[in-house]
Amino acid sequence: MGSVLPFDAVLCDLDGVIRHFDHVAQAEIEARYGLPLAKTAFDPRLIDPATLGRITEQEWIESVALALGGDDVARQAVAEFAGVSFWVDEEVRAVLAAAQALVPLIIVTNAMDTVEEHLDRLGLTYFADALVSSARVGVAKPDPRIYHLAAEVAGAAPERCLFVDDRLENVTAARELGMTGVHYRTLADLTAVLG
Repeated sequence: MGSVLPFDAVLCDLDGVIRHFDHVAQAEIEARYGLPLAKTAFDPRLIDPATLGRITEQEWIESVALALGGDDVARQAVAEFAGVSFWVDEEVRAVLAAAQALVPLIIVTNAMDTVEEHLDRLGLTYFADALVSSARVGVAKPDPRIYHLAAEVAGAAPERCLFVDDRLENVTAARELGMTGVHYRTLADLTAVLG
């Protein structure tokens, strides 16, 4: 990476780019209990209120358990599923930190009310220059408002922002606003634009 970037800010997703969950453990929990945990947990009718800050993560967990029958087994399964471990991709972190030495780095995430606590557990509380969380601002990707808000927080025009996300629909929405969008699948996708 040189001393100049062709962007005035980097806006980056959290989950699936910087933070990763143990999907093997989630699949094992689902198989052990014989319950459609992932499908139920990520049903937009259940997860959207949590990512928009209308309910807490704990209320979301309870809503998933109720959708799965509401008995003790469902509650235990959902608690285990929601409690799987997560970690930081240190290679991604290093690339983003190098970029952050040159331009503001803003985490833009569809998250629940516990995101700050999770960042603290990961040692990321002071990693980015700012956090734009859907649970705090009441709008979620791919709603254009969250991109405009993140660019404003960064002090950059949308067309001068690099946006990185693992979900193509979120990247497409950023591109429609004039941002440079990177659909993140591997580290190479990030280093191709950030070196």
